[in-house]
Amino acid sequence: MDVALSKFHNSRILIIGDLMLDKYIIGSVGRISPEAPVQVVDVRSEKYIPGGAANVANNVASLGGKSDIFGIIGKDHSGEILMSELKKRGISTSGIVLGKGFQTTQKIRIIAQHQQLMRIDYEMPIIDGVAFSSSKIEYLVKACDIVVISDYAKGVVTQGLFALVEKFCSKYSKKLIIDPKPPHKFYKGAYLLTPNKKEAEELSGMKYENDIMDIGNKLVELFDSNVIITLGDQGMALFEIGQKPFIIPASAKEVYDVSGAGDTVVAALALSIACGASLRESCIIANHAAGIVVGKLGTATISLEELDNALNRL
Repeated sequence: MDVALSKFHNSRILIIGDLMLDKYIIGSVGRISPEAPVQVVDVRSEKYIPGGAANVANNVASLGGKSDIFGIIGKDHSGEILMSELKKRGISTSGIVLGKGFQTTQKIRIIAQHQQLMRIDYEMPIIDGVAFSSSKIEYLVKACDIVVISDYAKGVVTQGLFALVEKFCSKYSKKLIIDPKPPHKFYKGAYLLTPNKKEAEELSGMKYENDIMDIGNKLVELFDSNVIITLGDQGMALFEIGQKPFIIPASAKEVYDVSGAGDTVVAALALSIACGASLRESCIIANHAAGIVVGKLGTATISLEELDNALNRL
């Protein structure tokens, strides 16, 4: 596993999906408003972080890898901020489409006393898909080591887009990882699916309380793909085609905030697989990455040093 981590800096990951901007308003609460029975937040600071599929790219960058993004943002102030935040982190933005009449998705979280008080969403889901260049996607797929589709069901990821990406991945022998979102069920043929418990239930049509083994095996059968189900405080379950299921206990000592943890998992998996690690080794690496990030506030990332230290404690 140390060998895989040492190669992260040589890996280029293409992330395709729904791009978002996360804004955090951080302050303190000391009184109730005289106007209404609500808390008054005395604002101390604000910060912006790439969210959604952009958070996968942010995690790849923080772990030392290189990343390209394909997605859509609006010609608006939030889009300008997102582009700026991506460039600050050395993330390539050449694949981002500026959507005419489209609003950049923004999630605003208000934090006080280290607790999230409220989330405000600005979003305009795409109804008819994204107008994209087939040759641009082919170029991006050809140039990368592995492809991730981060689907938040906001309209970028369609059956047509998936089919095109899958075709180019097959043409250039690139593995395709899907972070899925029900009700989309057109992911058949990808190398790996990474649903959480709820998504696995919806994709399989089965209840988690029945048997996670049955759900995982059903997903492998339905999508002809390897499957990793993230189980929160119970760790992960790997269902590899032709192999026995592999259960990994959670590594987190304390869960502080799960925002964006799935994006961290996908980024760590993509980098590990791109560097030649087996699926089992990649799961162990990603599980420790998740264990670190859930101990942080908000949409967070981890460094390669943090991950290396966690793995060396095994």
